[in-house]
Amino acid sequence: MSAPVIRIEALHKSYETSAGLFPALKEVNLEIAEGEFVAIMGPSGSGKSTFMNILGCLDKPSAGRYVLNGRDVENLGKDELALLRNRTLGFVFQGFNLLPRMSLLDNVALPLIYAGLEREERQQRALELLSKVGLADKAASLPNKISGGQQQRVAIARALVNRPRLILADEPTGNLDSQTSEEIMRLFEELNRDGITIVLVTHEEDIAAHAKRKVRFLDGRIVSDQAMQTKERLT
Repeated sequence: MSAPVIRIEALHKSYETSAGLFPALKEVNLEIAEGEFVAIMGPSGSGKSTFMNILGCLDKPSAGRYVLNGRDVENLGKDELALLRNRTLGFVFQGFNLLPRMSLLDNVALPLIYAGLEREERQQRALELLSKVGLADKAASLPNKISGGQQQRVAIARALVNRPRLILADEPTGNLDSQTSEEIMRLFEELNRDGITIVLVTHEEDIAAHAKRKVRFLDGRIVSDQAMQTKERLT
């Protein structure tokens, strides 16, 4: 069996507050294998967003170990960490975070600038990804000329443009209506069938039902971790 894409061991995260030290995560242990589709759930304040920030290397644990794609994150320097994130991770957020004055094509191609690719290759790869999400015909459009669901598709294309092994999606359907949310989740399912590992934060049971595994947080701890039955994931 191959090594897990994510391995978390005895992870803790605390924050200084006016009332003292607040433990956001406590003794979290988790492995996520390549090709999994995992939903992270829990009420507000349960620790799921803090956990997602640590997975994305946007925050550091106070204690414990995080191994991403075989690399111990704690031992990486700033440049090494940036390179690991660029090559391994793709991010999708609730807010689409598209640059309003750039075309959809240039929005998708933007991460490739930091990867050092030439303009022609950047645009070719971005157009391929826009085609994959069904928006190649709108490549020259600005973000405000398309719907919210289409903007999220562009954000997904941007997350995929560096060919990551892992997609981290934080409430990706939070700003969308139910029909559009289903369309976005079917796209995630398709990407997962193509072999991409997906970790999705959501508070909605119908969105989590698209995943193959559900991990639930409460008060900073994992309180359940269960594989989803096939019938649970049918819509």
